[in-house]
Amino acid sequence: MKAEQSHCTNLGFESICVIGLGLIGASFAGAVKEANPAVHVVGVDTDAPTLAIAEEKGWADRALLPTDEALADHLANSCQLAVIATPVAAVDDYFRLLADCGFSGVVTDTISTKAHILEAAELLLPASCDFIPGHPMAGSEQSGIAGARADLFKGINWILCPDSATVPENFQHLHELITGIEARVVSLPREEHDEAVAIVSHVPHMVAACLMQLASNHADDSQSLMRLAAGGFKDTTRIAAGSPKLWCGIAFDNAQALSEGLDEMGSIIRQFSEALEAGDRGRFTALLQQASDARRSLPAAWVPSTDKLLEVRIPMINRNGVVAEVTTIASAAGCNIQSIEIDHISEGNAVLSLVLTDEGNVGKLSIDLINAGYSVSFSPLMVKEHAHVE
Repeated sequence: MKAEQSHCTNLGFESICVIGLGLIGASFAGAVKEANPAVHVVGVDTDAPTLAIAEEKGWADRALLPTDEALADHLANSCQLAVIATPVAAVDDYFRLLADCGFSGVVTDTISTKAHILEAAELLLPASCDFIPGHPMAGSEQSGIAGARADLFKGINWILCPDSATVPENFQHLHELITGIEARVVSLPREEHDEAVAIVSHVPHMVAACLMQLASNHADDSQSLMRLAAGGFKDTTRIAAGSPKLWCGIAFDNAQALSEGLDEMGSIIRQFSEALEAGDRGRFTALLQQASDARRSLPAAWVPSTDKLLEVRIPMINRNGVVAEVTTIASAAGCNIQSIEIDHISEGNAVLSLVLTDEGNVGKLSIDLINAGYSVSFSPLMVKEHAHVE
C-alpha cells in the first residue's frame, strides 16, 4: 500500500466536497480519485440514483443528499474545499448551506458564467470562506453522470479568477489540485471572464447550432444532405448536440457578452457576403488569409519539454494580491505555470516561486512584471531539482 501511495499526486487538499454530480462535477470527482485515491471525496446531488453511481464507481467515498445531516457535519468539521458544480440557479441555496454550516475552507466553482455567482458570493458566503472562482474549459455533447469520465480534464485549460483578497496559500493548493488532474491553470481577472468565454465558448456553440439549423433546413426527406455532413462539418457542429436546456441557461446568464459576440460574428459574415456580392476576390482572399493565419498561430497540443523548466522568484513584501496579479500577467504572456510555491523567509517577508514550462513569451513576462513594479529573478531549473520528495 505504501508503495502505491508514494506514486499518488499531491492534490493540495485532503478532503473535498463536490456539490453537483453532473458531467463536470462527477468527472472532477473521478479525476481526483484517479490522481490520488487517498483524498476523501464527498459527493452531493439531489438525485439518489446519481449518488449511487458515484459511490459504485468509487468517485465518491460518500454520496449525500443536500439535506443529509452528515453533509452539514462534514462541511463544518472536516471539509477543506467545496466545489460548486451545479447550474447557476442552484448556487444561492448551496452558498447559504455553506454559510449555515460555518464552512471556513476554500470555495471554488465550475460554472461557465461569473456575473451572478460573484454577486451571490459577496452576499451569502461568510467571511471565513476564501472564494476562488473557476471554470474548466471542458464539456461533452453528453450530460449528467452517465457522460462523466475521469480523464475529461486532461490537457484542458482551467480558468481561475483570484483577486487581491485571495489567500496565496489557498491559490497554491487549488493550483496543485487542478494541475494534479492534468489540467492547465489560466488566471483571468474576474471582470473579464464572461466576455472572454463568450468569444471562445458560448458564441462557437451558437454558431454550431446555426450550422445545424442551416443544414436541417436544406435536408430533403431522404436525408441525403445529412449523409454528406461528415468530416469537417461533423467535427465543427459536434457541440451543437449539447443539452438545449443547459445552454439556454448559459446564454441568458451571459446575455450581454454573448449578444455582443453574436453581433460581431454577424458583421464578420457580412464582410464575406459583401465581398462576394462585389466580386472582390482580393478582399475575399484577404479575409480567408486572416483567418488562416490566426488559426495557424494557435499553439499545438501541450507537450512541454520536461528538461526546460524555468524558475521565477518574486518578493512579496508589503503588497497585497501578488499571486492574483502575477499569475494573470503570466497567463497573458502565454506562460504555463507548472507549480507554485511560497517561501516564508520571515514574518511578513515571503518569496513567490513559479516554475514555468517552455511555453509562452518569457521576455514579455519579464517586462510586464518589471513594469508592474516587481523585482524578478529567473533561473533554469533541472527536473530533478523540481522533483517532489515525499
